[in-house]
Amino acid sequence: MRILLLGTAAGGGFPQWNCRSANSLRAWRGDPAAPARTQTSIAVTLDGRDWTLINASPDLRSQILANAALWPREGLRHSPIRDVLLTGGEIDFVTGLLTLREGHEFTLRGSAETLATIDANPIFGALPAARVPRAPFMLDETFTLSSGVTVTAFDVPGKVPLYLEGQGSLAGKPGTTVGLELTGGGRRVLFIPGCAEIDEKVRARIDGCDLLLFDGTLWRDDELVQLGVSPKTGQRMGHVSMSGADGAMAKLAGLDIGRRIFIHINTTNPVLAADTPERAEAEARGWHIPVDGEEIHP
Repeated sequence: MRILLLGTAAGGGFPQWNCRSANSLRAWRGDPAAPARTQTSIAVTLDGRDWTLINASPDLRSQILANAALWPREGLRHSPIRDVLLTGGEIDFVTGLLTLREGHEFTLRGSAETLATIDANPIFGALPAARVPRAPFMLDETFTLSSGVTVTAFDVPGKVPLYLEGQGSLAGKPGTTVGLELTGGGRRVLFIPGCAEIDEKVRARIDGCDLLLFDGTLWRDDELVQLGVSPKTGQRMGHVSMSGADGAMAKLAGLDIGRRIFIHINTTNPVLAADTPERAEAEARGWHIPVDGEEIHP
């Protein structure tokens, strides 16, 4: 299995377009220890020919340009992207779909909840179902992608997209926030870009995997509050923090995980800079902080 980390930052990228926190300023100024990152999306393949895009970030066009494996290879119009798989309806997961509107045929996969959110918005009519068929998946049922990778989607604690808040429970229905178990070539990979709580079900699913790509939005739960940029905690945003007793590093410390990688990292998170104490702590505890464009072979 080949995995391209097309983007590794949270919504807004790094630096976020309107952010002047100390962290973001380092990226604005071109500090080599704090390189810019685009919003999280990955691409996977087993056969090396057909690729599945997992989440379509607003930065998708620049991500395709930066990764030659996703360039057109034949005829007048072509793309090796054969499926797009969504783990939720968040803006930074779906906006890039509009980049794929120029006549390319692919299958759009997601939970029934996520696909209903897409189809309720008329702007996504630019991807008509006749050309971009919708393929809803059932939670905890296995299916195979055009790229040859086998997938099982599972529910994780989360919340509804920001634009749907106020229409019911913040947690939403089952399928609002999902993780993915990807298998192929004898390897098992877990992709969980958003998670509000690491409960026993999440721990059991992760245990024994060869590679974990996990939500690293904030270093601490009150990060945005302490910086004065937002009244929202990580929990209110639907994200578990990296540090703290209930954070990802502590909650996953005892599990058998081949390789641990944080993704979906917010512009304020100090681990984005290579020379911070927080980066040193994360690495000492076995976590890799990636940059855009890394190719992973689990």
